[in-house]
Amino acid sequence: MISLTSPVETRAHGWPAGAKLAALCVATMGLFSLTHPALQAAALAVTLLLYALPGWRFFKVGLARLRVLLPFVVLIMVWHIVTHDIMAGATVTLRMMTAVALANLVTMTTKLAQMVAVVTWLTTPLRRLGIQTRAIELGIALVIRFTPVLAQKGQLLAQSWRARSTKRVGWRMIIPFTVLAIDDAEHVAEALRARGGL
Repeated sequence: MISLTSPVETRAHGWPAGAKLAALCVATMGLFSLTHPALQAAALAVTLLLYALPGWRFFKVGLARLRVLLPFVVLIMVWHIVTHDIMAGATVTLRMMTAVALANLVTMTTKLAQMVAVVTWLTTPLRRLGIQTRAIELGIALVIRFTPVLAQKGQLLAQSWRARSTKRVGWRMIIPFTVLAIDDAEHVAEALRARGGL
């Protein structure tokens, strides 16, 4: 899941979060039953149609959030070209794009509080066994919230690199990106401690 709730209101915004997450699980499992690239391409086309139904603005924002997949798509395809297994590479790539696009669609039409409520409900049996689940619920909320934030910071780092160097953005980005992620984690930890922690 790589997006926050879309400001563009759609009918899906009013649907129950649990139903959307359950449908996402079923759809993702269904993708793994499709073994031919043509079927995966059809599934991706249907997903893109779902993005287009609410209008151009929603479609544009949704696709913009999916750009973070581009490096992974290139890496997977290059590897499968080198290993002479292009069909498998196309299947894996299309499946990944569709699965992430569907997850992104769910997060774009579901408020974070609604997702946390679903997780709280799912972990009810664990609480009855005496297991503290607040950390699990908070962890899931933080992952959903900070994944797009870190992706945006990664894009800004890449833009800064291109503005200062003629060399391609490569492995040198890993260290500053890691430092940014750790810095954000420390700020969040301090904020949690200031509010009583877990």
